[in-house]
Amino acid sequence: MKNFTQIIFIFLFVTGNLFSQQEKGIVGSENWLNNWTDFKSTQSDYGEPTKILAGNIAANTTLVKGEVYLLLGSVFVTNGATLTIEPGVVIMGDYKSNGSLTVTKGAKIMASGLQTDPIVFTSNRTVKRAGDWGGIVLLGEAPTNKFGNGSAVKFYPDLVPSSYASANYGGENTADNSGILKYVRIEFAGKRLANGEHFNGLLLAGVGDTTILENVMVSYSAGNAIEAWGGQVNMLNIVSYRCSNNDFKFNFGAQCNLTNSLAVRSPYVSNSTGSRCLKVASYERKEDIDFSKKATSVVAKNITFLNDSDDLETDIKMGLVKAAVYVGDYASLDMNKSVISGFNPAVILEDKISINQENLEKIKFTSMYFNNCNGNIFVENNANNEDLENWYGNSAFFNVYSKSSNAETFIDIRNERRPDFRLRINKIIASNEVDQDLRTID
Repeated sequence: MKNFTQIIFIFLFVTGNLFSQQEKGIVGSENWLNNWTDFKSTQSDYGEPTKILAGNIAANTTLVKGEVYLLLGSVFVTNGATLTIEPGVVIMGDYKSNGSLTVTKGAKIMASGLQTDPIVFTSNRTVKRAGDWGGIVLLGEAPTNKFGNGSAVKFYPDLVPSSYASANYGGENTADNSGILKYVRIEFAGKRLANGEHFNGLLLAGVGDTTILENVMVSYSAGNAIEAWGGQVNMLNIVSYRCSNNDFKFNFGAQCNLTNSLAVRSPYVSNSTGSRCLKVASYERKEDIDFSKKATSVVAKNITFLNDSDDLETDIKMGLVKAAVYVGDYASLDMNKSVISGFNPAVILEDKISINQENLEKIKFTSMYFNNCNGNIFVENNANNEDLENWYGNSAFFNVYSKSSNAETFIDIRNERRPDFRLRINKIIASNEVDQDLRTID
């Protein structure tokens, strides 16, 4: 009986540890990336456009499957109209005219694809490249931390003064609804602008928490894959793949929940400005924000950040690999049950942040899996991270540290058709050594 009790105890202990390990990073009983994602979009051919979208869409409009639509210049959904997009529709952004789609305050986009029939936004070029077209912009009435109750997006290259109202965002309605993006792919967006900045794959400016953002993949974006300026945003099952700039950037008082989401970076496409998987900031310039308003706050749960290097050590020496996470002054991050694998280092805190208990309680890393990173958590421009290691290394945070290759860490990341970025199951439960150990317990 004693032996049996001990065997059961060890079995439960090992099984419990396995469950705890498996629940880190992206999770799901099945690989939820199947069918709707495309990790080889450079090879996809959607044919030629059959219809053109240009100017303002000021009345309820439906884009139907079977047509291929071209965004010519800056296209705005205005006047409280709803743009409905059927599953399977392909919309191309025009390269020459900086095609983009903006859903203005009070208007909606209802882009609800299916797992087996996603909606695709892509480039109209034969040979597609990051930054071929502008991207998608949602403008809502939720708050920001800027002075006043509204701001304007200023990067439209063809915007005339009479259309400035179409670029406004922000207000007081946290429950504002800009519509639905579900089972949607956004490819090759992030057009470079004359001032050196970029569009993003998806910009969320003042977007409210009744907007549905689920199962969205942004790939090969030259700007940030997804950026939120203020707003109250909830995002689930989001994928950023081989983005040149930041994968997820939150700024200007954004209040965001990012859940069960993935960013796969390549050191060979990232720009040299310090691109991150996750950047959390509250301002670009202090004089632009109202400190009586909420600072940016992000809760990130079950996230996987992966750097896909062929030779990590060499890529780090060449300066091609940066930190996965950057937290700026006056911002909060609660990151838990997540995986950060193959970065240099895992996390950087802006050097304006004083390392004390009050600030560290606003920047939480719990039940994390830090794997194969060149250091874990540092303050910017400071190689001594002893205080941070002591703080986040405390057993109360349940953080785990490892030095495994990506192939050993994840289930199947080399499958070009259906990669699986969930954590690989620990082999200990099936090993002969464990069985032998169980049998010989006294």
